[in-house]
Amino acid sequence: MKVHEYQARDLLASYQIPVPQGRMITSIEDAAPAFKAVTTSQAKPLAVVKAQVHAGGRGKAGFVKLVKTAEEAAEAARFMLSNRMKSPQTPPEGLEVKRLLVASAVDIADRKGGGKEEFYLAITTDRATRRNMLIASREGGVEIETVAHDRPDAIIKEPLHPLLGLQGFQARNIAFKLGLTGKLAAQAADVMLKLSRLYTEKDCSLAEINPLVVAAGASGEQAVYAIDAKFNFDENALFRHKDIAALADPTEENPAEQRASKFGLTYIALDGNIGCLVNGAGLAMATMDIIKLHGGEPANFLDVGGGATEEAVTEAFSIILSDASVKGVLVNIFGGIMRCDVIAQGIINAATKHRNKDGSTGFKVPLVVRLEGTNVEAGRQLLTSAKGSLPTLQAAADLTDAAKKVCAAVA
Repeated sequence: MKVHEYQARDLLASYQIPVPQGRMITSIEDAAPAFKAVTTSQAKPLAVVKAQVHAGGRGKAGFVKLVKTAEEAAEAARFMLSNRMKSPQTPPEGLEVKRLLVASAVDIADRKGGGKEEFYLAITTDRATRRNMLIASREGGVEIETVAHDRPDAIIKEPLHPLLGLQGFQARNIAFKLGLTGKLAAQAADVMLKLSRLYTEKDCSLAEINPLVVAAGASGEQAVYAIDAKFNFDENALFRHKDIAALADPTEENPAEQRASKFGLTYIALDGNIGCLVNGAGLAMATMDIIKLHGGEPANFLDVGGGATEEAVTEAFSIILSDASVKGVLVNIFGGIMRCDVIAQGIINAATKHRNKDGSTGFKVPLVVRLEGTNVEAGRQLLTSAKGSLPTLQAAADLTDAAKKVCAAVA
């Protein structure tokens, strides 16, 4: 689960990690008062207006703007709330912006040798070592993936102890490697330790500050501040964190994925035209791989799990066929806990209930079904007897046969 930047900043502040003052707004009229509120302590008012969407590339798209007056803040809000944001991380049609963050801007200190004192700081799980890892870099404020690819030596990695978390000596060592000294090094180390505690206590899968900067504080003395943040949370742990679950923004999620979750289905939309209905994540990955091997493109990842009901299977088909790009469907079921006859009845129910745009019912796209395992003969018999309501059905002998048939059908 993702949260917006303004929510991430609030989380940082709740762990006493210093962030500049900011306000979330939802209307153009709120922009000017928010600007005045966050710049009251500044000799020369300066704020930043940021679109709040679950996608990167906001700055290059024009949805992060520095403003010096309340009027400029209102104009920036008018632009962002009236236009869809388009970036390499959004769909082609862009994303609607419904929330903005108006935050106090900071004067980032200059770095000796050129550039600004901006740093990257994050904690995530390193699957290679199966440990949580703190990642840091002096190259803050830019896409860390690009830095890691072009200059891997600019990335600092420090594994966290699985029980004790990040230790003080580790945090101080990283601060020194970032080129910080004295009070600034101590402050940066303190931020790392608090971020580590937040990551663990809130069951995060990503806790990122980009950038962490050195800037003049209210007293004029330099200090470190987190001026942008991103958090992802383990959805399987949200039952422990009602406060975090309440931060979810349904308007930023794929409606089909939300619909699937209500029925215990795991669904992820992709860019292809072959819908997939499979039981088991590993089998689903193998199914997508073999579709691509034979020249096709999967339209989704859909795992009905081991104990799906007929109702859930019916809903799964409805979700798949609601995607206009789907030109064919491959059902690949290995009956272990899941019974093949339950899947077969779900397919029949879905065909009976599915209504096409012309008002007719049934499946109009090619449907290739491969069943193996528990009650497979009963499942096949059900499908054979329902051939009248499933005119597009093709039975497959094995997974390779299924992939070839569905790819040929949509070609």
